[in-house]
Amino acid sequence: MMEGVVLKLPSFQFQFHFMNPSRCSSCFSSTLRTSSSPSLRFRFRRFSSPFSVSASASTARETDNLHLGSLSLGHTTRPDFPILHQEVNGSKLVYLDNAATSQKPIAVLKALQNYYEAYNSNVHRGIHYLSAKATDEYELARKKVASFINAGDAREIVFTRNATEAINLVAYSWGIANLKSEDEIILTVAEHHSAIVPWQLVAERTGAVLKFVSLDEHDVPNLKDFKEMLTTKTKLVVTHHVSNVLASVLPIEDIVSWAHHFGAKVLVDACQSVPHMVVDVQALDADFLVASSHKMCGPTGIGFLYGKIDLLSAMPPFLGGGEMISDVFLDHSTFAEPPSRFEAGTPAIGEAIGLGAAIDYLSGIGMQKIHTYEEELANYLYENLRAVPNIRIYGPVPNAQRAALCSFNIDNMHPTDIATFLDQQHGIAIRSGHHCAQPLHRVLGVSSSARASLYFYNTKEDVDYFIQALNDTVSFFD
Repeated sequence: MMEGVVLKLPSFQFQFHFMNPSRCSSCFSSTLRTSSSPSLRFRFRRFSSPFSVSASASTARETDNLHLGSLSLGHTTRPDFPILHQEVNGSKLVYLDNAATSQKPIAVLKALQNYYEAYNSNVHRGIHYLSAKATDEYELARKKVASFINAGDAREIVFTRNATEAINLVAYSWGIANLKSEDEIILTVAEHHSAIVPWQLVAERTGAVLKFVSLDEHDVPNLKDFKEMLTTKTKLVVTHHVSNVLASVLPIEDIVSWAHHFGAKVLVDACQSVPHMVVDVQALDADFLVASSHKMCGPTGIGFLYGKIDLLSAMPPFLGGGEMISDVFLDHSTFAEPPSRFEAGTPAIGEAIGLGAAIDYLSGIGMQKIHTYEEELANYLYENLRAVPNIRIYGPVPNAQRAALCSFNIDNMHPTDIATFLDQQHGIAIRSGHHCAQPLHRVLGVSSSARASLYFYNTKEDVDYFIQALNDTVSFFD
């Protein structure tokens, strides 16, 4: 799901210098001109292809094998991510925008390259070798996703363009077929736009009513109100697992249990949890769950919907076309069983294979290991950030469960000024804007915020540099 806002930056020169000059094969520059501004000159240095490196998740483990056990997970995995090893605006790149999208390890880049170089073909449509190979790898990726979230059946995994499309699939297939006037859909004010807007549109068509759980005094959706809001009128609960603004982690098992008591279904937005922790859909007992590849080291352009097989089997198609049919006649058509019923047309084959490679990579590290390390990073970020003068950090304090991100504002400073200065003067990438959560920001009493978000390849040194640069930014604008 897309994050944040587009910034109109002033005209200035960008110079990206990759830190290892021995890997630079050539340099180039290009000029972008507009009618209203001077030229912006972008200069880059090209890497030679990194794919000579092994395409497995072994780099970090090989480092461990060299008896460097004292290094953090961030230090040992960074060699797997070529993009992190460059300079931006004359400074070492520090990437702290992981809630918007993650970077991609060599294993994923290699899997994509290998597909297009070795067996590019359409799936499910040919008996020749390339088609069979592509089909096998595409369906293997589905099985990897199912195993990764512990789905009971690979047929419960539907590939979509992204998590946004996955939510829209449920809205326009299950929602239109099952919701009627006065039925209630419960959401929280902290939902991403992609989890709000589809249900607003469905409510307009069906007469269903949207109800929103607000925040408690700790900037967390009020669970007491959540439970009390559920009634026999409730037909669906739509909730995030981890907030992309507040960093709060909701007790999904409890919410599902409360909702099921009244016969309601539950859709979980797991975009900020699946990449960072163990997520077991059978333990959660959620009816639907969505996530995005690009936030979990995989390619853009693909996400997935998990749905219980009995629900998917009863749902009508979302899009019509090839692949999703059983038989087509001139006056009617019959439809395939899930998941094919919901995957009309040629799918994102290479992207699915890349997602499978990302899952292999993450599984090679271990999701519990990633989560434990990120908990440590989350506390370190919060405790150091709170010492910055005149800062307000949104969401719970670390003694509650908190993800490795902080959204914040500093008195008398605009978040976009903060983000721009950090980028131009220090090479630090953070996000500014409303993070696709305008209703939440209104509840918080602001229009936007700055956000630093971490992943397992970040280190405490990244945090230290960010805090130092942020203090420098505050001093500059003071």
